[in-house]
Amino acid sequence: MEVINQASIQEIINQYANQEMYIHLETTNGAYTAFRNGTPFTSGVFIRNGKVQYEHGKITGNNPYRVGLKIDLGWIYAEGLTHCHITDDQLLLAGLDDQGRLAVSFQLSPHPFK
Repeated sequence: MEVINQASIQEIINQYANQEMYIHLETTNGAYTAFRNGTPFTSGVFIRNGKVQYEHGKITGNNPYRVGLKIDLGWIYAEGLTHCHITDDQLLLAGLDDQGRLAVSFQLSPHPFK
């Protein structure tokens, strides 16, 4: 994975707008537990192959970044994003903590994720 280049990610988000896309959004318990100063705390989100069509999207921030997608009746967003992997048909964004552990994953694809 590479460190996010904000302009490149914005360009891809713009290319996917107004198309049916599949989204994967996930947070992990392990990294969030560490954010609570050693106090056990569990939280998480998992959405895989959610079908969305967004009007527009935006990446904001200065590492870590926040990505938001405006959908018909609201918003989808993820924050804490630091790294990316771009393929021909997928945008993979991840938020890694200072030890390289995955905290959040946000992915878009025109095809369902396997």
